[in-house]
Amino acid sequence: MVHAVPRIDPERWLEEHGDVLYRFALLRTGDPDTAEDLVQDTLLAAWRNHASYRGDASERTWLTGILRHKIADRLRGAAGSFNADAGAGIEEGLFRADGTWRTAPGSWGEEPISDAQAEAFMDAVAGCLGELAPNQRSCFVLRELDDVDTEEASRQLGVSAGHLYVLLHRARLALRRCLELHWFSGGGTP
Repeated sequence: MVHAVPRIDPERWLEEHGDVLYRFALLRTGDPDTAEDLVQDTLLAAWRNHASYRGDASERTWLTGILRHKIADRLRGAAGSFNADAGAGIEEGLFRADGTWRTAPGSWGEEPISDAQAEAFMDAVAGCLGELAPNQRSCFVLRELDDVDTEEASRQLGVSAGHLYVLLHRARLALRRCLELHWFSGGGTP
């Protein structure tokens, strides 16, 4: 039995998948210009290699897979430019010397799961990710959004596992502070 190769139409990729690909890249890079560049690189790579598309997955899944590789390549290239001290001191602003919160976290709403699914919330998260230091954002994206294990994330970022945990801790605290300010308090998208 011969399987027919699916017919794909590169001319409609940007219209049908562009917004999803852009949001995916923006959440992982935190930079609108970089996200646009990565989407363009992805669509160009897909167009150049569309003959290799076998139809095992949907076009969107295939394009997202290409985008994941483009993002990973960009992260590897940026790994050498990380500032190890970025975010140092954030704990002092949030915690007292005895480890208790200076200001207790505010209520995140009656139904935080429903809020998390809202497009506006994801825009706030993307904005907050964009305010993180690049090393913190990359660490958070790999571990929390892409579910990359510690060993692989450490390898991709060129840091030790211990340093990865420090970066992740600082990223979580900074995201908490940003989301408290710009989302849960009604302050608007950063």
